[in-house]
Amino acid sequence: MKTKICTTIEQSKKLMELGIDVNTADMFWGLNKTLVAYPYPYNEDRLATADKTAIPAWSLSALMQLLPSDFTEEGKFGTFTYEIHIRKYRFTADIDVYQIAYGNYARTSDNWKDMINTGEKEELLDAAFKMIVWLKENNKI
Repeated sequence: MKTKICTTIEQSKKLMELGIDVNTADMFWGLNKTLVAYPYPYNEDRLATADKTAIPAWSLSALMQLLPSDFTEEGKFGTFTYEIHIRKYRFTADIDVYQIAYGNYARTSDNWKDMINTGEKEELLDAAFKMIVWLKENNKI
């Protein structure tokens, strides 16, 4: 399996559409869809070879920086804190899958009362992307 090092052009466009600050990107897609491991935004003084249509790209590290460690939500029974949990599962003998979840842990019952998760993804980067989209679409970040 080939490991992704950053968001795809389509994923990057979705993050921009959602209003994620492009200055949080640590790479960009440049001329002819060439990936440039140089911080976005485009800056003529720093990188004159990039074109002005560069699309920001986020590495796994940059995406993880966007994920809050927790968030709170008001409900009819009070305020609940959802904490982040990152999991890796063995799917088959040669495939691992990843899941990023936010859970409201009920300490009195030793189990999760409520959980929001990305589902299982073969790439941790894709799980992080999907969670950021959910958090942004649900006004959590």
